Amino acid sequence: MPAPSPFAAPARGVPVLRAAEARRIALAAQGFARARPAAVGTRALHGALGRMATLQIDSVNVFARSHYLPLFSRLGAYDTAQLDRLLFRRGAPYTEFWAHVASFIPVRDWGLFAFRMAEHRARRAADPDGFVQRHADVLAWVTAELAERGPLRPAQFDHDLRRARRGPWWDWDVVKAALEHLWWFGDVAIAERRGFERTYALAEQVIPDAARVEIPRADAVRELVRRAARAYGVATASDLADYWRLRDRPAVLAALGELTDAGELERVHVDGWVSAGRPLPAWRHRDAARPRRIERTAILTPFDPVVWFRDRAARLFAFDYRIEIYTPASQRRFGYYSLPVLVDDDVVGRVDLKADRATSRLLVQSAWWEHGRPPHAAERLADELRLAARWQGLESISVGRWGDAADELAGVLGAPRHERAG
Repeated sequence: MPAPSPFAAPARGVPVLRAAEARRIALAAQGFARARPAAVGTRALHGALGRMATLQIDSVNVFARSHYLPLFSRLGAYDTAQLDRLLFRRGAPYTEFWAHVASFIPVRDWGLFAFRMAEHRARRAADPDGFVQRHADVLAWVTAELAERGPLRPAQFDHDLRRARRGPWWDWDVVKAALEHLWWFGDVAIAERRGFERTYALAEQVIPDAARVEIPRADAVRELVRRAARAYGVATASDLADYWRLRDRPAVLAALGELTDAGELERVHVDGWVSAGRPLPAWRHRDAARPRRIERTAILTPFDPVVWFRDRAARLFAFDYRIEIYTPASQRRFGYYSLPVLVDDDVVGRVDLKADRATSRLLVQSAWWEHGRPPHAAERLADELRLAARWQGLESISVGRWGDAADELAGVLGAPRHERAG
């Protein structure tokens, strides 16, 4: 008999979760049910990173670099230099790879992505007009340089090939492009960062032998699905696949079946989670907490696991989220870098923030409310903005005039106003 469709009608006996209950489970899995510590140390940072399982990297630095924000959202104000030491220094317990996208992962997880490294290599090597075929000499030379000289920053490569040509690589020269290819292939790893500049090394120079063991693809996918399920608490197959950008849906469904049979996951249905008018199957991790309430205010980055998958954000919070960095200014609805606002167990607004270092001001460029905001939302958000300003070493807050929450927020803050800029 053929296997039953994962999109069949709900089976009898499958638990049904209320939408609000699913939100609380999801937020608790990401650490939002925990009280913020009085002082944030290494243990708290490790704990938050462990619950997320990966930390997306992005270079946008309008308010604060995006990888700093998920820790602030969960833990409150902390010393970013302490996080830098965990992530950036040579010999750190974390490294970088294409996990969700470019992300920090524990060094010990390197082998979980061996199948992805092999896929990157095969796909690029198969293109007769691609970089690998056109620049095999550069790839070989870069590998030899790293083998002979050890970890290097791109600027430390000194060869005519560095200046030979520039292509469509965001102004990277061919050596930088070669380093990125070798990183995708797993031949090269990031040894450290200085500021935000990477230092590259051969993987064998910085990744311990025990972590470079190639994990079979099916085993790796199952483990990644397990970790995504733990990080999300309750999720659909698409949610779990997106956590690690797993494109092989049959492999994800096979992993879900195995984890369900093993009792690690439980099939559930969530009120309102539908597809084409039919209930959308979901899974709850057996260890997922089910808090009766979430009491938290947080400003989220677009690259936070809570909202980074647009379909899931819409299902959990009825929140339609698209960052507008690449949208022409005249066509933006909410602002250049609009950040979701979490109050308790719902996303109730968004604020476009900018750190004006020259005047030591936090600029709230725009502020908007979503449906269902509680009466005290402006006061809660104002407190979080004051904390954010102090965390970034900014002395004051100014609120623009754009957005249906701007006047109320400025009044609660007692903040001066500024005109919209771009």
